[in-house]
Amino acid sequence: MKLYVYCLAEGVDEWSDSLRGIASAPIRPLKTGNFSLLVSDFAGDAVLVNRENALAHAAVVQSVLNLTTPLPFRFGTLVTQQQLEEYVRARREALETKLASVRGCVEMSVKIIYDPTSTDASLRDEEAREKPGTAFLSEKRREILGSEARTAEAKQVAAWLETKVAELVKETRVNANPTNKMVLAAAHLVTRETVEQYRARLNEVQHERPELHFLVSGPWAPYSFANIDLEFKTQFGVS
Repeated sequence: MKLYVYCLAEGVDEWSDSLRGIASAPIRPLKTGNFSLLVSDFAGDAVLVNRENALAHAAVVQSVLNLTTPLPFRFGTLVTQQQLEEYVRARREALETKLASVRGCVEMSVKIIYDPTSTDASLRDEEAREKPGTAFLSEKRREILGSEARTAEAKQVAAWLETKVAELVKETRVNANPTNKMVLAAAHLVTRETVEQYRARLNEVQHERPELHFLVSGPWAPYSFANIDLEFKTQFGVS
């Protein structure tokens, strides 16, 4: 029998039976020193990736977030109790430092979308004048230049956004690899007390760039700032 691990937290000594986890299994806190690891028993070698299981995982982590600040594990983490306890013993100091850095905070997510119809008209005109034999090369050139322009725009928007929210954000993770529609996706670590102020600030700055559309979500547990998954996988080589 393996354990499915949801998150690590402090001060969660008891758990209500009203909320169940993966496969409707009861949740229990596994105490290891000052830490509580929220786990449930799992009979199998892999967790099915579906909406029901994803929502069950998220619900447990979100319930812990209502009590304290958790360090979430990646969806699908299965381990033995011995592996879990060894991991906590080996990484205790690092885990204490990480918890201290996110304590009292939540993660806010913001995605910025732009209008994909704003293309380079001069490139399109040039392509229209090309002979059929060179149309393919022209199209590739347009794709490359368009990608470079989107990357430059993403970096500019990321820098602009940082100046607008810096005083309200403790830490930032930015994915500035733009697609046809999305300029960037950012995760911000924000104290619980300043969440509404953060939302209001984003609402204000949107008016400065009307060509951009903001999708804001949260508060979430600090998934982007936990770094548990990589450490755990490196130590034990488990999924």
